[in-house]
Amino acid sequence: MEVAGFPLLLGLLQVLGAQGGCVEVASGTEAVLGAPFRLLCIACKRRSETPAEAESEWFFRPEGAPTFQKILHYNPEEEQPWVAPGPFLGVLSWNGSKGTRDLQDLSVALSEVGHAHAGLYVCRLRRNLTFEGYTYSLARNQTLRLAVVDKARRDLASIVSEILMYVLIVVLTLWLAAEMLYCYRKVAAAAPPPDSASEHLAITSESKENCAGVQVAE
Repeated sequence: MEVAGFPLLLGLLQVLGAQGGCVEVASGTEAVLGAPFRLLCIACKRRSETPAEAESEWFFRPEGAPTFQKILHYNPEEEQPWVAPGPFLGVLSWNGSKGTRDLQDLSVALSEVGHAHAGLYVCRLRRNLTFEGYTYSLARNQTLRLAVVDKARRDLASIVSEILMYVLIVVLTLWLAAEMLYCYRKVAAAAPPPDSASEHLAITSESKENCAGVQVAE
């Protein structure tokens, strides 16, 4: 399943790629029915200074099927990738490195996920490294299993993040209330004594009332 922070990882990958670096990020494994989805496949070259040429193939095995079938072949020298007839034709497209023969991003994209796209995928890289006087060829496979669901499910990380956010809000609210109470008590304790003139008037008024009471009693 694609996690909430997945676009950020893709952005980081693009930035590092622009700087000549490469980061191998695992692909999501859960797609929503009817929605687009990117099958991520990164195969970094260990020595960036070594010239290389590469091409990619993708294979697919439906759930319960005994064998894999080739569904896509991409060669940088060709204008368009080859896509096998069937459920991937018109839906599967190349979404990896472009404008270079030195492929490191071998990702593909599904424009609209269907139930027929659930199963096991293999991303194969064929790379020729050119050293002084000879060429070294290698192949590398990456396997991923894709599940198709009717509705996106929230991952554990997003649920925990939301709970922590609410806990933080409650803690900050209690802390703010305690600070306000502390400041109120501090201001009340530091209040100046009553004005002497006002106090004298209050005492005088009280004395007059007491005297009036005495005269009435007499």
